[in-house]
Amino acid sequence: MIDFVKDVRLWFAPSRLRDEGETPDYRFSLANERTFLAWIRTALALVGGGFAVDQFLPDLRWGVRVGMAFALLAVGAACALRAVNHWTRCERAMRRGEDLPLSRFPVVLSLCVALVAVVMVVVVLLGWTSGR
Repeated sequence: MIDFVKDVRLWFAPSRLRDEGETPDYRFSLANERTFLAWIRTALALVGGGFAVDQFLPDLRWGVRVGMAFALLAVGAACALRAVNHWTRCERAMRRGEDLPLSRFPVVLSLCVALVAVVMVVVVLLGWTSGR
């Protein structure tokens, strides 16, 4: 828990990372930043997908539409938070000369996206409507 609090502090004061170990080769820091940006793009796509489901599929049953939209929005928010956390942890590990941190988040993200995709396939195949 203490490490998590330290990580969150670094989100808002990344200059404190300079106090950790030695400056890594800039190419590694830039690669870490590109990975961060890829996670942010993924988060934005998920959030956009959540809004699209809610706004452009009004004929779906309310619960199905809101459930899919909420799932995409929640996973998008989690992905954005995980992006900055992962960037901080990797930067710290590189500065300390440690192995890069492992994470289960890519698996969780994949499973959540796959679950929403399966629900969408079922919705498309069954043609669920609101019954208006």
